[in-house]
Amino acid sequence: MAIKRITIQDIADACSLSRNTVSKVFNNRGTVPEATRRTVLKKARELGYFQLQPEEETPDFPASRGHIALLTGSKPLNHSFGSAFVTGFTDQICRAGYTLKMYEISPREVESLSLPCSLVLQDVMGILCIELFDREYLQMLSAVGLPTIFMDSFADAGRTLMSGDLICMENYSSTIALTKHLLFCGAKDLAFVGDPTHCMSFEERYMGFCFALQEAGLSPLLPCSILDKDSDAYGDVDWLERKLSAMPRLPHAFVCANDYLAIHLMTALKRRGVAIPRDVMVTGFDGSPESAIVEPALTTVETPSADMGRMSADVLLNRIQNPDRPILQAYVKTTPIFRGSTK
Repeated sequence: MAIKRITIQDIADACSLSRNTVSKVFNNRGTVPEATRRTVLKKARELGYFQLQPEEETPDFPASRGHIALLTGSKPLNHSFGSAFVTGFTDQICRAGYTLKMYEISPREVESLSLPCSLVLQDVMGILCIELFDREYLQMLSAVGLPTIFMDSFADAGRTLMSGDLICMENYSSTIALTKHLLFCGAKDLAFVGDPTHCMSFEERYMGFCFALQEAGLSPLLPCSILDKDSDAYGDVDWLERKLSAMPRLPHAFVCANDYLAIHLMTALKRRGVAIPRDVMVTGFDGSPESAIVEPALTTVETPSADMGRMSADVLLNRIQNPDRPILQAYVKTTPIFRGSTK
């Protein structure tokens, strides 16, 4: 009688898992909990998956090397950049045999400069920080003594000595290009929306905006800029409407620190009967999926989020293997995308 050839589907059925999950284990792709991985391999051996397929090369599964701790001030999967970044990062560290554990840092932990109780440093091989911008907290983390990489950082981090690697998107040149585009389209009065002190990226975008205006012999229209401390208010269209009402006049264009701010501002402008781009032009930053489907489509800056995640993983893995190499600060090129929200 012929021996039945064991398939991945057979193993998935035996483990009560999806075929996709089992395939991830054998292909070493994506995130699979270590306990699940062990269960799948154990069942595969019991069923004779490897023995019955001598012509196939047995996959090389790296032994678990511990986990990487992702520390964040807000869940990065809540927005498109963070989601793509974490997916790329996770894929890369899993290939090297590490798992990712996420820890959301509370305001109380930031204030007390403390780590989550559930984080045991002895079990952590490296740290990734994303959406965490408190200066003192990041400086505390950089002094912990573990390989650490920061995705963006606090404002003026580029001018501060840090003990961790830093990966950031290129903000300055792309914002200069956006601003020059608005000037070419005939804008003379330009205002900025976003807190320049919120993080390094916002600060650099504001600096690029100011530089482009200065080069043209102009200044930011501060009475029409919205530079309040970063908070949930920026996502409140009623609050933005009140800000617009209090302005002496509307500028020719708003340069927003990211797409999230730009899209909410566009909603507030439309409520007031302002036509975009005829009356006011608007730009964003990040190249979010929403930027392409909002009406009119938003002029923005595209960021290679998933690639940045993989690059950050490579830098951290290299740091784990070579802890004494020089600290790295790297910028990843971004690309302006001109759409209907500018003339």
